[in-house]
Amino acid sequence: MSGALWHAEKCGSGLRFAPKHPHIQGRYLPLPPSDVSQLSLFKQGPLVLLDDASGRIVLEENVIDDAEGAEWHALLLDSPIWHQQRRVMYERELDVPRLTSHFAADQPDLPWPLEAALGRVRLRTGEHFNSIGLNLYRDQHDSVAMHNDRLGDLVEGRPIALLSLGATRRMHIRNKKHAPARRMDVDLTAGSLLIMSWETQLHYDHGIPKQTHAAGPRISLAFRTRKSHSVHA
Repeated sequence: MSGALWHAEKCGSGLRFAPKHPHIQGRYLPLPPSDVSQLSLFKQGPLVLLDDASGRIVLEENVIDDAEGAEWHALLLDSPIWHQQRRVMYERELDVPRLTSHFAADQPDLPWPLEAALGRVRLRTGEHFNSIGLNLYRDQHDSVAMHNDRLGDLVEGRPIALLSLGATRRMHIRNKKHAPARRMDVDLTAGSLLIMSWETQLHYDHGIPKQTHAAGPRISLAFRTRKSHSVHA
């Protein structure tokens, strides 16, 4: 079923990963289809969404527990760290549809709980990330367009880790146009960690679309290993 729309979401104590097709919606798929290799499905553990020559994408839920995640979310939501960026689109300067912030990991004034989150993700992944980018999606109207990370700023071979706090939002992952259609939708729940290898940025775009139904605020913490010239940029 090449080109089917795949969707991973929490279902009871496990995860569901199935093509959005009226005849098989909601069924568990214990074996991977031909266009998603080495799918691992465990009650408690990582879900491997992609693992082949085009890269590796892994989703793990409950990296932080609900109470701690709610505390981190509330602290960051009320923090003065957020900035409204503006961008020229269609010959007009418009607000970027989300709030952003960025910190180098070695900043002495790193606000709480970013230091704790950095330590948790470093321990979980074994990666020494040096950059923390934050996005605040205030409601269902906020979004980020399909894109790949700027590889010129990143150390080659080092992955990107996305920690989610607050409301669940759906991420679209689509391969670039030079390859056969391959698409995934992933619900990023509070406390989940999505890890994308450096190679995936060559072959896939990802984004958070607007929603038609109400959504509360979600904060995404993006951990990267940047080249020295861009860590403090």
